[in-house]
Amino acid sequence: MLQHSFCHIPGIGLKSERKLWRHGIHRWEDWLSCEVSVLSEAKRALAKPSLEASVQALARRDAEHFAVVLPAGEQWRLFPDFRDSVAYVDIETTGLGFGEDAITSIALYDGRQVRTYVQGRNLEAFEQDIASYDLLVTFNGKCFDVPFLERHFRTRLTKAHIDLRYVLRQIGYRGGLKACEKMLGLGRDELDGVDGYFAVLLWKEYQETGDEQFLETLLAYNVADVLSLEALLVHACNARLEDTPFYALHALESPVAPANPHLAQAAVIEHIRMRYGLYG
Repeated sequence: MLQHSFCHIPGIGLKSERKLWRHGIHRWEDWLSCEVSVLSEAKRALAKPSLEASVQALARRDAEHFAVVLPAGEQWRLFPDFRDSVAYVDIETTGLGFGEDAITSIALYDGRQVRTYVQGRNLEAFEQDIASYDLLVTFNGKCFDVPFLERHFRTRLTKAHIDLRYVLRQIGYRGGLKACEKMLGLGRDELDGVDGYFAVLLWKEYQETGDEQFLETLLAYNVADVLSLEALLVHACNARLEDTPFYALHALESPVAPANPHLAQAAVIEHIRMRYGLYG
């Protein structure tokens, strides 16, 4: 989809981009190889260096370049070209605010395998692992996950980033991650009703008891959050593609998520609900 995009060029917005598409200017090379009479000479002069920079950036797989130049509402266009180097990421923490709260676990899914990172065990390995991916995908990560990660690792996470919360809102999906999953028909099975606060309590119980079942259930919940992100993003991209001339060319197949490698323990979930009065 990136090679069909012109809205990142100075002076060209979404309306001008659609005008180009209507006149058969569908790809960057269409523009660069012919006279584009549908735009003013001034706009054409501004566009050429920007398009040439785009060609070079895509050739070197520079997702960050496009994350900077694309309008905020069009960041989804990164996904088809960088799908083979995506990290779907979600964190769990000791609390739901910043202050003194810290990361307890991180789940990373790349469309092929799942990795988990746990405080006091291998959390620091995440920094090196995430560096090998071109594109970060989260749900509400710009407000929550990324600030926590940047504070913990004491570095700026400048990687190209699609925050699904905003992408889904553009196609009418509102609410939290679980609400969006339900709208798409995705279920959580034994984790139904477990939320971020529940995850805080699972870690608290694990710290107090040392019982691995609490950690295993926490990781199952953490991983469930990332396993749904790919399906949600594919759905959102296809919905946006339907509003372009390129749906037939670039429609994405719905992914089949792997089995969650961690198993939520029903007895643990019941224990948390009983102890903290989380019914109803």
